[in-house]
Amino acid sequence: MEFVKHLKFNSDGLIPAIVQDAFNGRVLMMAWMNESALEKTVQTGKTHFWSRSRQKFWMKGESSGHTQNVKDIAYDCDGDTLLVQVEQDGAACHEGYRSCFFTSVDEDGAHSKITEPMLKTPEEIYGKK
Repeated sequence: MEFVKHLKFNSDGLIPAIVQDAFNGRVLMMAWMNESALEKTVQTGKTHFWSRSRQKFWMKGESSGHTQNVKDIAYDCDGDTLLVQVEQDGAACHEGYRSCFFTSVDEDGAHSKITEPMLKTPEEIYGKK
């Protein structure tokens, strides 16, 4: 993976990865990758990330079945952010929405609103907790 030498990982060894729907351009989510997650993503064609909160490596869809098939991986001019274009299977958001960015702020900035339908409830995706 020669391109990795062009990337700038932060002091924790992570780089932000913006995940975008390859077909309509919708930003689906943002997550962190370390070099191992990036390597596994390239090898398998499925997105893999590093969870800062759980301190563990994970594949998108390993619990939900809502996987992401990678169509393209690009990095920005500074080499400090990845753009991963995917074919999303099901909801990208763990709350059951197509995108994690399903809440928008109103013009006055005082309110927010949900801007897309929930595809499935978290209980339907992950089962009762």
